[in-house]
Amino acid sequence: MTLSIGEENAILVDTQFVVLFYLLMADVEETVVTGAGDQRDSGACTQHSSRALLLDGAEDFEMLETSEDDGGEDDLPPLEDAGGGKKEEAESEGGARSRDDGPRQCPPKDEWLDILGSGLLRKKVLESGEGLDTRPSRGQNVQIRLKTALADGTVVEEDSELSFTLGDGDVIQALDLAVQLMEMGEKALVEADAKYAYGSVGSACPPVGPNSSLSMEVQLLSALDAPDVEAMSPEDRIGLAGQKRERGNTHYQRGDYAFAVNSYGIALQITEASSKVDMTLEQEAELLDMKVKCLNNMAAAQLKLEHYEAAVSSCVSVLVHQPNNVKALFRYGKVLALKGELAEAIRMLKRALKLEPSNKTIHAELSKLAKKHSEQKGAEQAMYKKMLGNPSDASSITPQPKASWGFSWKWLFGATAVAIGGVALSVVIAARN
Repeated sequence: MTLSIGEENAILVDTQFVVLFYLLMADVEETVVTGAGDQRDSGACTQHSSRALLLDGAEDFEMLETSEDDGGEDDLPPLEDAGGGKKEEAESEGGARSRDDGPRQCPPKDEWLDILGSGLLRKKVLESGEGLDTRPSRGQNVQIRLKTALADGTVVEEDSELSFTLGDGDVIQALDLAVQLMEMGEKALVEADAKYAYGSVGSACPPVGPNSSLSMEVQLLSALDAPDVEAMSPEDRIGLAGQKRERGNTHYQRGDYAFAVNSYGIALQITEASSKVDMTLEQEAELLDMKVKCLNNMAAAQLKLEHYEAAVSSCVSVLVHQPNNVKALFRYGKVLALKGELAEAIRMLKRALKLEPSNKTIHAELSKLAKKHSEQKGAEQAMYKKMLGNPSDASSITPQPKASWGFSWKWLFGATAVAIGGVALSVVIAARN
């Protein structure tokens, strides 16, 4: 069965901003492994946040901090929100129709909607909802009932009250995209390729193997506007920023660096928002510490994306608040080295080493840069010699003329002395005679 033209247009209007956002994020990293597990406030699925994460294979110093050790760092400016408006065009289309048509159900029951047009993410309505105008908007906090199964029918996850912020990347892309197209109370079946689920990495919780397609039964239960961050209590703000940062850490662990930057950026916006609630000095310090962690982790993700100027900005922002932050100094030095500024990179790493003299990672990086800098200087000196000619050849030639001139002057002085002596002797003899 196929959808009518009007129904297809209404769906496309609602999805255009969402699709643009995810396609842009996918283009940033060709090897991106999308979607990393649903965010949970409780127990079993938070085990990944307690693991130390290597930023580079040989750098046991460069570790993303988690909630247990107050880690998490990123300073890049938050990514611009590529999503936006909502359903006004659909409403205008409805106005052209007959008034007695009633709320239009889109798509019709039992018909598949190809959400992205690629066949990799499809949605079918099982039970109709309350109408198009009840669809949730990006930024709202939604609650769904979820049942997830593998292609062979094995159920791997059931959650009767899964809550997340729509469009923030808190859940796998398949859910983030499909729920935005659901009406309140609607029950739908969503089939997702691994690209929009857990990718080539898979997931430990829920147990999903690499490159596994999923079939999800979803029901939209509620959608509420997100709370005003400025009016939140300091504890709630810190907790919310921590959740977004942890989500960024999850993306980083999976190699989804662009999504990690986005999550860290959202966390930064929460920490940087003005407050209508009084805070103690301790609470302000805790919020600043959360900001620094987000900036540091953001710098790490930006390094992976080779966004060097953004990474520099993140590191500098950390150092403004904490001039002796070793991780920021180390990453700053790495960025400078990658940009070819070896002398400044060495200076930055020496500052970090002075703060942690026993850090083997800093020692190794500093030694590598020092050797590279020495080789670079040697190459420059060789180039200068070549430009100015070969001074060693010239010095080997010049002594010979000096030797020949010295030898001729000795003979001249000797001959003159003999001549003068002869004249003097002749004068004396003549005088005696």
